[in-house]
Amino acid sequence: MPSDPAAALAYWPFVLYVFSAIALVAAALALGHFLGPKRTGRGRTEPFESGIVPVGFARFRTSVQFYVVAMFFVIFDMEAVFIFAWAVAAREAGWAGYVALVFFVVVLAVALAYEWAVGALDWAPRGRGRPIRGERPDRSP
Repeated sequence: MPSDPAAALAYWPFVLYVFSAIALVAAALALGHFLGPKRTGRGRTEPFESGIVPVGFARFRTSVQFYVVAMFFVIFDMEAVFIFAWAVAAREAGWAGYVALVFFVVVLAVALAYEWAVGALDWAPRGRGRPIRGERPDRSP
């Protein structure tokens, strides 16, 4: 903090904002705690499934393909964010910005082609190795 009292007054709006935000969050949590329902019982510890009685075991193995698709979505969604940001500043960026954008898109296109080639985008990839002795190779398309 500066030693000048006039300069220190410039920070008061920010300090007031931080304390107001903390007070608002604390008030919301306290009101929820005091005004919320106080139910205890067996149903409180069960998983919530939109009012439907849970069926089966919740801890089953999920295919890693769901996570791969989610990661691809995030990666290419971020690509769209960067391209939109470039489009906003395209005139100021000039040809250097255009070349950087083309390089960025080419790198992502090469990565997409690699993922496609190794089968990361196939929902049910086919076996790539040689068949086990005594097994007939799969001839399905």
